[in-house]
Amino acid sequence: MGKVLSYRKKGERQDNLILRPENDQTRSKQILFGGKPAFIVFLHSLMDDMTTNMQLEERYIQKHFTGKLFDIISQTADELGLECYAIGGYVRDIFLHRPSSDIDVVTVGSGIQLAEAISNRLGRKAHLSVFKTYGTAQIKYGDIEVEFVGARKESYQHDSRNPIVENGTLEDDQNRRDFTINALAVCLNKERFGELLDPFDGLADMERLIIRTPLNPDITFSDDPLRMMRAIRFASQLGFDIYPETFDAICRNKDRIKIITKERIADELNKIVLSPKPSVGFKLLDLTGLLPEIFPEFVALKGAETKNGVGHKDNFEHTLIVLDNISQRTDNLWLRWSAILHDIAKPATKRFDPRLGWTFHNHNFIGEKMVPQIFKRMKLPLNEKMKYVQKMVSLHMRPVTLVEETITDSAVRRLLFEAGDDIDDLMTLCKADISSKNKEKVRRYLRNFDLVQEKLREIEEKDHVRNFQPPIMGEQIMEMFGLTPGREVGQLKTSLKDAIMDGVISNEYQAAYDYLLKKAEKMGLKLAQKK
Repeated sequence: MGKVLSYRKKGERQDNLILRPENDQTRSKQILFGGKPAFIVFLHSLMDDMTTNMQLEERYIQKHFTGKLFDIISQTADELGLECYAIGGYVRDIFLHRPSSDIDVVTVGSGIQLAEAISNRLGRKAHLSVFKTYGTAQIKYGDIEVEFVGARKESYQHDSRNPIVENGTLEDDQNRRDFTINALAVCLNKERFGELLDPFDGLADMERLIIRTPLNPDITFSDDPLRMMRAIRFASQLGFDIYPETFDAICRNKDRIKIITKERIADELNKIVLSPKPSVGFKLLDLTGLLPEIFPEFVALKGAETKNGVGHKDNFEHTLIVLDNISQRTDNLWLRWSAILHDIAKPATKRFDPRLGWTFHNHNFIGEKMVPQIFKRMKLPLNEKMKYVQKMVSLHMRPVTLVEETITDSAVRRLLFEAGDDIDDLMTLCKADISSKNKEKVRRYLRNFDLVQEKLREIEEKDHVRNFQPPIMGEQIMEMFGLTPGREVGQLKTSLKDAIMDGVISNEYQAAYDYLLKKAEKMGLKLAQKK
């Protein structure tokens, strides 16, 4: 593997860690979090204090388990004689200093029995849902969701990610967890309230910024291949590294992702797209070999070709830069997807012209047509969200054209008309699409885009073209000239729209009426006689 995100190099082991002083992932953390992530600085501080005061850990944990809900969980579990623990993400996020309102509770016994008893005590404000098929129950209490499950051990068949489940101990339950940082448990029984159980050194892995499986990673990923996506998602969300043995196991088991439903894969992929620096996740998907399995169109963007001394940029790397750029400006998932897909048709449209060099003519229009195919195969929504992405892909070159040419009122009106309320998102995408390393060129493009945006505001205030509706509609045109639906009505509608867009007439009823009379006369049409 190359220098970027290289997870294994000879001579760089120390205490089972891979040291990467010049690694791009390390640099990404500095870009993302300004050096160490804030929660890691916090964690180091907490652990340093623990060295001098071993009681701090328990006191700090207990602060996150206060209030009526936790009091009732603790009391009810004791009265039923059930061991009871908070486990997984809620406990992990305490040490990552991240707020969380989703709590997983595991009990050595019946999770449903415990949840029903707790719900009765909480009263009407608690909303209980029981899922007997899965042996789980959920309580919604205000803004908090608590899921209860009995401790269990799992075994898997090779062709399914659905486990064979048996009752188990807390140790069995921690063994089945995906990663060490998610195997942390805190006892909720009164006698041991706040006691942390960390059998796989998950706390130390958080300190060292590591994603690692509790047990043999080949078994972990073969049993449930979705965990490979989750490993990469956590690395992308948290700025963590994937432990070498864990990373290598993903590479070996990548083909197992085929047994996972497209919906589950899309859910994890969307979480990667929404991470602070999504390129980290996509590079990991590529390096592990998962990306060709789940998103081959994206992989097709890779590579830069040179012919007759003329080259073009690597559109895979360019797209990742655009994605990271836009992620600094918006959390809109579908605008980020627009960044991913804005150049998706470049491989299909790539041509070499001896005079012009490399061209990608109409890649925006071809890309617009590819969006539904990609969304359908990947089980992404086929509704207005997909249409929004199509619009962004189709129009992403238009503001660039305005920047490179003289900005006319007519061109601005047409852009406003076609983009509608999404014009601001389109301009955000266009600014993110500047990936040049030439700082002066970037500044020049940004200044020009600012000019375009100012022109957009001026035209919108004057002509109200955004979400344009003509002053006279098709039904009125038919009534005016006694026409039935057909070619002539379409010609008059199009001519009226073009006249307004080109600034020939104002966007007002009387101007439109007078224009239609003249146009109809040239077509040999006359006003219908009023009855």
